Amino acid sequence: MKQSLSLLGKVDPGGVDYRLQRQRLLDGFDRGEISSQEICDAQPELLRNAVRCGTELGDVCPVCEDNETVSITYVLGPRLPPSGRCVTSLAEHERLARRKGEFTGFLVEVCAACGWNHLLSSYLLTKR
Repeated sequence: MKQSLSLLGKVDPGGVDYRLQRQRLLDGFDRGEISSQEICDAQPELLRNAVRCGTELGDVCPVCEDNETVSITYVLGPRLPPSGRCVTSLAEHERLARRKGEFTGFLVEVCAACGWNHLLSSYLLTKR
């Protein structure tokens, strides 16, 4: 019962969209300037979260072209672990947004098969 968190990554005022950086990186890969080892470097915890908590994006991996990518939302802020919290539901996201302090969400695209990962967007958590 995964709820889609991909809408939470839409870029609101104060948010940053990394699609142009993503495309530049993939263009370099397509031209042979960047190897797959350089861009398929997902950490083990990120790969575990992709398998267990990822929300399917409906896109084929731009590197291996064999598997679908998923999105994972991480939130960083006061009284959270240094590596942030992997948010797996809209309710959890909304609870964090109601907390005191400034929280930032990061939407990451991951291919669990080859390790491709890229930050899609970052945004400030706001009460919805």
